[in-house]
Amino acid sequence: MFDADEASRALGIELVEAADGRAVASMKVTETMVNGHDIAHGGYVFLLADTTFALACNTHGPVTVAAGAEISFVAAGKLGDHLVATAAERTRYGRNGIYDVTVHRETPDGPEVVAEFRGRSRVIEKTRETQ
Repeated sequence: MFDADEASRALGIELVEAADGRAVASMKVTETMVNGHDIAHGGYVFLLADTTFALACNTHGPVTVAAGAEISFVAAGKLGDHLVATAAERTRYGRNGIYDVTVHRETPDGPEVVAEFRGRSRVIEKTRETQ
């Protein structure tokens, strides 16, 4: 799935790992991602979290999409930050799932949380068609 995700890869998002309802992805905050307040635009932070959520919920095989999501920004991302998003499955029920994603930046004192994201997933196909 990530190989076909032009939007995420064009922004420099890198897949670190994905398996068994979990995923880790990272992204560097570049000059084009900084808003008029000189901080990372929330849309880019959301996109990193959403991409990592998608990677986690698609580890089970069936094509799965977002049914909804929300994010809480707890600290501002800054130019040059290396952001890491970690997604974890909380539950799956029927064709639905709930996943939590923490986005943090690496600092000399350890990870600092930038945002918390919760996504709701929905399976739409049993298997992914190959082309």
